[in-house]
Amino acid sequence: MRLAWFSWLLRHFTEYGFSQGLLRAAIGTTAVLVTAALVWFALHRNRPAAVAAAGFVSAVGIGWLAFH
Repeated sequence: MRLAWFSWLLRHFTEYGFSQGLLRAAIGTTAVLVTAALVWFALHRNRPAAVAAAGFVSAVGIGWLAFH
């Protein structure tokens, strides 16, 4: 599941920025949050690492969407 999700993100990397409308921005933000959740679940045994990694993924992803 995770590999399929990441491959989908790579295929559509440039299509879901905030500058491309509300619907695409919502899809992009949802994709970032789902990715952060997958990172959280992948690292759930080490809670501090899971929190840090999921927060980092969220911040970088939403930041990228904002300036894309």
